[in-house]
Amino acid sequence: MILAFGDSITYGFGAENKLSYPRQIANKTGLKVINAGVNGELSSEGLLRLPLFLKDKPSLVILCHGANDIYNRRNTTEIKDNLLAMIKLIEQSASNILLVGIPDFSILSKDTHFIYNEIAKEKNLLFEENILRNILSNNLTKTDYIHPNADGYEMMADAFIEILNVRKEAF
Repeated sequence: MILAFGDSITYGFGAENKLSYPRQIANKTGLKVINAGVNGELSSEGLLRLPLFLKDKPSLVILCHGANDIYNRRNTTEIKDNLLAMIKLIEQSASNILLVGIPDFSILSKDTHFIYNEIAKEKNLLFEENILRNILSNNLTKTDYIHPNADGYEMMADAFIEILNVRKEAF
């Protein structure tokens, strides 16, 4: 079982027929994928919610969290600490992790926020750095400034499946 854990991007906000990336991964692979995305959630709230989902011992957790914190210019150290605490909980559950990089959302750049690169290197995680940046840089694959549309969510699903196909033991 795969747990997709995150905020509105995981939930699938902005996609017609709720074609979230977790649903598309499930449809394309036949794997059981739990969508644990919550619209508007901050990383501090996600940290409190995560243990409930880890009780089911997912083989893989796709962690796509922190967009609301970054968009609202929350303290970078707090965001990183919350993500690291989530990763620690996931590691303690013996689940594999795929970390998804969230863009900086600044006017000058849509590059992945530096904390995701730092965390991926520090923790030696499977990491998808560019997919959200690519989606959110293209008006044809996004609903608004921070949410993909159905085509964007499909791009996310395909990118994650490609990574997982290389590391089949992750699920």
